[in-house]
Amino acid sequence: MDQTKVLPELTSSYDLTEEQIKEYQNLGHICLRGVASEEEMKAYRDVIYQKTQEKTGQLAPLSERDTYGKAFVQVMNLWEHSEDVKKFVMAQRYAKIAAELLGVDGVRIYHDQALFKEPGGGHTPWHQDQTYWPIDTDKTITMWMPLVDVSEEMGSMSFASESHKRGYISKLGISDESHQTLGEYIDAEGLEKVTHGAMKAGDATFHYGWTLHSAPGNPTDRTREVMTIIYMADGTKVSEIDHEARANDLKQWMPGLKTGDLVDSPLNPLVYSATK
Repeated sequence: MDQTKVLPELTSSYDLTEEQIKEYQNLGHICLRGVASEEEMKAYRDVIYQKTQEKTGQLAPLSERDTYGKAFVQVMNLWEHSEDVKKFVMAQRYAKIAAELLGVDGVRIYHDQALFKEPGGGHTPWHQDQTYWPIDTDKTITMWMPLVDVSEEMGSMSFASESHKRGYISKLGISDESHQTLGEYIDAEGLEKVTHGAMKAGDATFHYGWTLHSAPGNPTDRTREVMTIIYMADGTKVSEIDHEARANDLKQWMPGLKTGDLVDSPLNPLVYSATK
């Protein structure tokens, strides 16, 4: 059976209030409840889970991995490999939320990623996502949506409120060093740390690319299954390539582009525009 014909469309609108948009732009993060329904999540969880398992490959035992490897099983751009997952990633509902929170006309995909934190999986160190991204804008946003209910014990992400206003704080990638250095920065600057607590499947957090964030380990016997989608404002250009991580991202997620080019490669489709 062709599942793409029976999966929910995800085209209906999720309406934001002006207060929610202001909260997001001020704090750099927000939790929105019920972005997708229980029925929608049941349908898409299955296809995302199956494709993630197919693409994961053979993993070393947790005890043999480094801090990054213990933090999560990570599979990127699932939309390229599955028409079913593509329907989820390209959903108008999510992209419209992203554009409205950013205050822009339209958004393009940077990439998606499934992040599965296994039972006993380690914490995700403090970091800024945009450290890795060679894009010349602060209008970037990540949707983090659990595919299964996430208990208080299992944990959702923690954010350093208003840290996005500091811009490019550090070139450190996700590591023990980033956790210590950025953790000390947060404390020294008196930034408030906020965790949105338990989340239902279909709830979602959104955060800017420059917002400092981390996540706890998973002490439960259930995998914390999360799907993320990263968006950027339409009209964004490729930035200067100032370190290897950005060079790698340019090659992988914006093939054929160079510094100064508009980000419009086939891997960066326009998924929502209020006017186009």
